[in-house]
Amino acid sequence: MRYEQLEHTADVMIKAYGKTLEECYGNAAYALFNTMVDATTIIPSEEIDFIQEGHDYESLLYNFLSEFLFVHDTTRLVLCEFNVRIEGFKIKCRAKGERLDLEKHRPKTEIKAITYHMLAVDPNKPSVTVIFDI
Repeated sequence: MRYEQLEHTADVMIKAYGKTLEECYGNAAYALFNTMVDATTIIPSEEIDFIQEGHDYESLLYNFLSEFLFVHDTTRLVLCEFNVRIEGFKIKCRAKGERLDLEKHRPKTEIKAITYHMLAVDPNKPSVTVIFDI
């Protein structure tokens, strides 16, 4: 299981899993886009690369996911594949997807922001928990 949606009264809360933190971060990014559109309809035809930093794993996750919201809002890209590499508190990511097509991608929920509320990273049993402000 890549991620699960957890109960939350007003927003969307997810817990993403993986064998490594890199996989967890990638699965959280997938959950972000799958919350906005049906990610199974995205074709990985365009590619972006970026680097983000943080002062701990939580700020790194927050900055990482916030960058994807910025990319989506400014370029209208929806992404479905994530190659993540964490080095200390720096993350390098190559993501693939395509331009948003409202007919094809079936919009679901608009995400306004990533929140720090209840944000958690467990490096021992790799998982991350995050709330998307809708």
